Amino acid sequence: MYEKIVPPNVGSRITFANGEPIVPDNPIIPFIQGDGTGVDIWPAAQRVFDAAVKQAYNGQRQIVWFKVYAGDEACEVYGTYQYLPEDTLNAIREFGVAIKGPLTTPIGGGIRSLNVALRQIHDLYACVRPCKYYAGTPSPHKTPEKLDVIVYRENTEDIYLGIEWRQGSEIGDRLIKLLNEELIPATPEHGKKQIPLDSGIGIKPISKTGSQRLVRRAMKHALRLPKSKQMVTLVHKGNIMKYTEGAFRDWGYELVTTEFRAECVTERESWILGNKERNPDLSVEDNARQIEPGYDALTPEKKADVCKEVQAVLDAIWATHGNGQWKDKIMVNDRIADSIFQQIQTRPDEYSILATMNLNGDYLSDAAAAIVGGLGMGPGANIGDNCAIFEATHGTAPKHAGLDRINPGSVILSGVMMLEYMGWQEAADLIKQGIGAAISHREVTYDLARLMEPPVDPPLKCSEFAEAIVKHFGGK
Repeated sequence: MYEKIVPPNVGSRITFANGEPIVPDNPIIPFIQGDGTGVDIWPAAQRVFDAAVKQAYNGQRQIVWFKVYAGDEACEVYGTYQYLPEDTLNAIREFGVAIKGPLTTPIGGGIRSLNVALRQIHDLYACVRPCKYYAGTPSPHKTPEKLDVIVYRENTEDIYLGIEWRQGSEIGDRLIKLLNEELIPATPEHGKKQIPLDSGIGIKPISKTGSQRLVRRAMKHALRLPKSKQMVTLVHKGNIMKYTEGAFRDWGYELVTTEFRAECVTERESWILGNKERNPDLSVEDNARQIEPGYDALTPEKKADVCKEVQAVLDAIWATHGNGQWKDKIMVNDRIADSIFQQIQTRPDEYSILATMNLNGDYLSDAAAAIVGGLGMGPGANIGDNCAIFEATHGTAPKHAGLDRINPGSVILSGVMMLEYMGWQEAADLIKQGIGAAISHREVTYDLARLMEPPVDPPLKCSEFAEAIVKHFGGK
């Protein structure tokens, strides 16, 4: 099955049932060291993982590591342009859960991005990015501790699918001609719009299947959170892109109000129920007037639609969600993408899980990470129904490679996510406590040290930061 790698002769595979992992006590986990500073941060991270598992389970559990190759290191082993060998893909497929350091975007070789390729090949449709503040971490924000969000970013669709044509290409010109001469004129709502003939052109597919499976996973995550954090916000630009991003919102609401009807309430439904609770004698029309701005200026048809909506909600869920019962449900709402960028800064404590499409999620997760200390402290996971890959979210920083100075926090926190995903919460908690205590004791690498007041001099090396985390297990 493998050309140049040999799986460990001890350990067991992680398997999956209904999209969830079944984890043995000695799982074999493939790891990709990563390019550039991967040579520094991976050994530091592995030291922390092994120490946490050993302390948490006293030898009853153990990760069996399996080295596989991607990026520049793969080319050294498999040959020129072999950035993502079949051995690696097969190992991840066989053993189910993997973790990786940062990878270089190849020059030549036909792969746009190794990270995107791994997600698409293994159908890892949910990119999960928690953004949580650890006390003492330098931040440009005045109140970073208020932000504690998890971004669920759809991974396989949107413009990141990579279907596009260069300006002046034969197929691109043919497509523009078809759109300008046939398809746009045949769609009255587009009026006389035309695509400039000297355009590059790309396709933005958003599917009902892709949208709903992402929202489903976000909802399942919300159910595991404390009641105060059980909120899922659908982030979109549906006011402009109605049939892609707007459809994502609509399909999201459809999913939650069918599959999770007993566990959730939408924001709009909560308004209707709350109005009725405050005034039991409130008429349907007055309730509609309170939930719909400008109700009295609407056409009779639109007024009737809003009243119909109010009556339908009361008929469907008053018995199960009324009289305050909805306050114990998952709250599902939606926000326009540009608005949420502002609100995670001005009202960060109002949000918990943000579910969105690929491009929005890319921007949003990095913006949220910046608030809590930057990508050096930003973990990430790519999760599907039969596989999961956990990863450092920053780049390779080759000028720092081999100097034992880079912050390993991103890959360590990604390992925390991996342990939580595996159900090994005790080991995950030890690492989180260790990171928090190390930072609060000002035992940090140079990137954090130089931003602290006063600056920490000298900072810890990458390997020393790992040892500090282990020393502070339990938050000591």
